[in-house]
Amino acid sequence: MKRRVNIGVGLLHRPQLVYMDEPTVGIDPQSRRRILDTVKLLRDEQAITVLYTTHLMEEAQELSDRVAIIDHGEIIALGTQDELTQKVGEDDRLEFTVGTQSISETLLASLQQEVEGVSQVLYNAPEAFTEGSERTLPGKVTVFSRRGRRALPDVIRLLNHAEIEVDAVEVREPDLEAVFLALTGRALRD
Repeated sequence: MKRRVNIGVGLLHRPQLVYMDEPTVGIDPQSRRRILDTVKLLRDEQAITVLYTTHLMEEAQELSDRVAIIDHGEIIALGTQDELTQKVGEDDRLEFTVGTQSISETLLASLQQEVEGVSQVLYNAPEAFTEGSERTLPGKVTVFSRRGRRALPDVIRLLNHAEIEVDAVEVREPDLEAVFLALTGRALRD
């Protein structure tokens, strides 16, 4: 409630520029959503420029027309989300849930060598749900590809040829978190 009041007071004189420094830290989900919706309203309907700082990449991605990535107090990248993604050349991630069978290093190498545009293949082997449990969590193959969805048929063909059952496929395009990590070379920090 206090943050919403602070935002309201800051808007009383109808400014052209509003600065918000991590306005959603430590608040409940409903209040967070209300603040995000307010920022969109200011930007879209009242043509107010909002300078919004956050450590939460999903907020920056949802709210921003332009993004500045700051590391150790210096702006290291500035542009639209598309410009920043193109700058770092991040590949799409194709994530395959592959059941409980194990996958050979040979197959993983084949995926990287035989499928055009694949830069890296990672494998998380199946593991027991809990210690001593007969239930097993499925394995996951993650393929990084600059061809995105167009690489799916080739990857699935190789997995099927090796008799690997694919339970689910998810395609993830690069997001601001991937861009941040690529530019800073470090994990996200508080």
